[in-house]
Amino acid sequence: MSSHSVRLSRASLLVATALLVAGCADSPTPIAPDPLPNIVLIVPDDLGRHDVSFHGGEIATPNIDRIAAEGVRLERFYSAPVCSPTRAGLMTGRYPIRFGLMRAVIAPWRDYGMDTSEVTLPEVLARAGYEHRGIFGKWHLGHFERKYHPLRRGFTEFVGHNTAVDYFTKEREGERDWSHDYESVDEDGYVTDLLAEHAVRFIHRHAGGEAPFFLYVPFSAPHSPIQAKEEDLPLYADLEAIEPPRGWEESTAGRPIAADERRRNGRRVHAAMVHSLDEGVGRILDAVDGHGIAENTLVLFFSDNGGSVGIGDNGPYRGAKGSVFEGGTRVAAAARWPAGSIEGGGRIDAPMSYIDVLPTLMGIAGIDDHGGKPLDGVDVGDVLTGAAQAGPERDLYSFIAQLDPEREQLSVTEGDWKLVVVGPPLVREGAADASRMMLFRLTEDPLEERDVAADHPDLVARLLEKAADFRALQPPNPVAPFFAGREGFKPPPNWQFGE
Repeated sequence: MSSHSVRLSRASLLVATALLVAGCADSPTPIAPDPLPNIVLIVPDDLGRHDVSFHGGEIATPNIDRIAAEGVRLERFYSAPVCSPTRAGLMTGRYPIRFGLMRAVIAPWRDYGMDTSEVTLPEVLARAGYEHRGIFGKWHLGHFERKYHPLRRGFTEFVGHNTAVDYFTKEREGERDWSHDYESVDEDGYVTDLLAEHAVRFIHRHAGGEAPFFLYVPFSAPHSPIQAKEEDLPLYADLEAIEPPRGWEESTAGRPIAADERRRNGRRVHAAMVHSLDEGVGRILDAVDGHGIAENTLVLFFSDNGGSVGIGDNGPYRGAKGSVFEGGTRVAAAARWPAGSIEGGGRIDAPMSYIDVLPTLMGIAGIDDHGGKPLDGVDVGDVLTGAAQAGPERDLYSFIAQLDPEREQLSVTEGDWKLVVVGPPLVREGAADASRMMLFRLTEDPLEERDVAADHPDLVARLLEKAADFRALQPPNPVAPFFAGREGFKPPPNWQFGE
């Protein structure tokens, strides 16, 4: 049963009760079903799982913790290993490998974006009556043609940037990347603060209206460049460097990492950036609470991937951003929606994924058919609302080759088991023989410390076949590895979308 059916079931129960109370009255008054919730989706960038204090991290995040304390912690929420793939899967409910956008992010020097034939989340919510659909933050799904612009993909308001920018100047590659809708704007302020401010203004404009609103805040923090406000730097001046996690070589495709002193400084600035992020989240929550709409506002928070090696804290999990190990994909996440029974400081251990967001919101909004291509995600509304304890049985996949196309990473998780494959593309003859296979039983070994592939050759062979089938979904000419095409690139003036 979907969360939409849970909502309707509660309404139906109220109607039945009213009829019983009315007894033999000639005209019992029907009770309307609960209104659709406002939706606030907050997605920080490169936040480590243990960068939040509700997971015991050393950075204080009281506002992010509020979502978990007043709602539920999503203990096995999975994102893609890097930015653009997570955003693409979130927007479409489909594995982005299907439209060539899973191998790597869309680098600034790319002249393409997310396939325009894909139906997006804001387009679906528009059909359900969400008239106001705002995005305030980092888009990262294409920026060279206007057809890729958020306002052409279902949103009604946009303030933000396309890829990572300087937090003070808003520049990337020497050009300002900061827009209000279609217009390039020179706006003073620290990026994290500005995004929170525009999100709060959106809530002020649309709270209490006849139609529910959809607010998507993809904060760029704490993604590089590592820049914090001067007043926040003393807060974490005593933090020490984080040791590189096990599996960091896969996260960086074997590239060396920064020296201890640089990592120590990076960790301290990163922590100050997370502090600013948390303050921004607090401002958004305060705006929702201040308008008296918290009861029927669904707030969903999750990071787009794990924290960067040596800066973000993904401990105690193996790997980091850029890897398919748990440290790269098992992210900090929480949800709050009192009217939907998501309240009380609980925790959910069932696996959930970024590709589940669209079908779950479809269920809540009462949309049975989104009019697009078949979804890979599933409706986990029953699990969120406590109507079910376990999620649906299905496999979960991850894939990346961001820095080295000859060193791909694939994973497939089937029940308790997870197979990780590192090597050349599996679609190539003989690739499996040249790859490293690692098998983990996550229920017993969530930290991926014990590779038991040698003990289960038949299981490895079966999961390898699934991984190869998944890899074969990638179409010709997918997104290129990150650095390809960078040399000699000149950005367009103010990073404005072409026609």
